[in-house]
Amino acid sequence: MRDRHLFAGLVRLHILHHSTHGSVFGLGLMEELGHHGYKLSAGTLYPILHNMEKAGYLISSTEVVDGRNRRMYTATEAGRAALQLGKDRVRELYRELLEDEH
Repeated sequence: MRDRHLFAGLVRLHILHHSTHGSVFGLGLMEELGHHGYKLSAGTLYPILHNMEKAGYLISSTEVVDGRNRRMYTATEAGRAALQLGKDRVRELYRELLEDEH
C-alpha cells in the first residue's frame, strides 16, 4: 500500500476492534485486514502488534493450535478505552469529511 503511513492508525483501530471481540492472531488479522483493502506483510504486522502490546493496548498469550504454538492477542482495558476514543474521533472526522462534499 503506497499510502500505508497515512492509514497506519486505521490499521491499529481495526486490530483493537477485532481484539475486543475475542483473541486474534497475526495470520488471521492479515486476512481480515486484506478484506478491508490493507495488504500487510508479517514483517509489517508483527511489529505493530508487539508495539501495541508494549504500549499496553494488547496482551498476548500462547496457544497450541494443530500442534503449533500460536500467539494470540486480546485488547486490554487501555486498548478498549483507546478504541472508544478512536471511534469518537473517526465519527467526528467522518462527519467533517462528508460535510466538505456538500
